[in-house]
Formats: sequence, structure tokens, C-alpha cells
Amino acid sequence: MTKLPRLPAAAVVAALKRLGFEEVRQKGSHLVLRRTMLNADGSAAAVICVVPLHRRDLAVGTLASVLRQSPHAIKIRYFLVTA
Repeated sequence: MTKLPRLPAAAVVAALKRLGFEEVRQKGSHLVLRRTMLNADGSAAAVICVVPLHRRDLAVGTLASVLRQSPHAIKIRYFLVTA
């Protein structure tokens, strides 16, 4: 069975950057990342992900929320742990 791990925010940000996201801005403890993707008709669309930069590891539900904000190309398998 697989489940989402508890990860530090820095690891989540690093994974998103490897997948093409760039830092746009930071307000308080929340970092906003953006990735430009092409739609089927060739037009560009921006995808925004907000990652909280708290001292503790991200909760499983928070990581799931970040993944829901990301496009379909970025799936949970990048963060899965086999248990």
C-alpha cells in the first residue's frame, strides 16, 4: 500500500522546481510557484501552486492540497512512499 509522506516544505519546493515551476513571490510564510503550460489549442496557461513554508514538515493533507493545485502531469507518484 502507498501513502503520501510527511515532507519538509523545502523538499516539496525542490520537487516542484525540478518539474518546471518557478518562484513568483512570497507573502509571509507562503511561497507561490508558477509553471506555464500549453493547452491543446496551443495557447499558454499558467498553473499556480502555493506551498506553506512552516518549520514543521507539511501535513499529508497539505501536500495533497498542493498536488491538487498542480497540473495533471504532476502526479502523486513523485511523492509516494511504499509502505
